[in-house]
Amino acid sequence: MRDELYQQTILEHNRNPRNFKKLEGATHVAEGYNPLCGDHLWVYVKVDPKGIIEEAAFEGSGCAISKASASMMTVSIKGKSVEEANILFEEFHQLVKGDLKPDTQPNHLDKLTVFSGIWQYPARVKCASLGWHTMHGALEKTKTVSTE
Repeated sequence: MRDELYQQTILEHNRNPRNFKKLEGATHVAEGYNPLCGDHLWVYVKVDPKGIIEEAAFEGSGCAISKASASMMTVSIKGKSVEEANILFEEFHQLVKGDLKPDTQPNHLDKLTVFSGIWQYPARVKCASLGWHTMHGALEKTKTVSTE
C-alpha cells in the first residue's frame, strides 16, 4: 500500500509540480546540483522580517523523484519559521537515510513520509534530498550546493 501511495505521489508531483517557478523577491536563493545523475535545481525562499517563510519555489531539471520531493518541500515549508523548516530538513534527511521510522518515531513530516522507503535505493536518496539540501543552503546563505 505504501509503495502504491509513493508511486502515485511521485507521479502526481512530477507531472504537476507545485511552486515550479522563479520566485521574484526571494530573500534566499541557492543552486543545487547532483553530479551523479545531472539533476540541477534552484530553490527560492522568501522569508519575512520575523523569520517566517512566506513563499518557496524551485525550478530546474531533474528526475521524477527529485522534482516531486522539491515540489512537496516547497508546500511543506510555506508558513513555517526558518527554525521549523530546518527541523523538517533534518527529519527528512534522517527519513531518506532510513534512520527515522515515521510509524514509531515522532516527527513533523506528515505527507513527506511517503519517501520512507527510499533508503533502500541509495542512488535515489540524493535525488530525494537535493531540493532539501538546496533549500537548507539557501537559508544558510550558501549559494551552491552539491550532493557530492
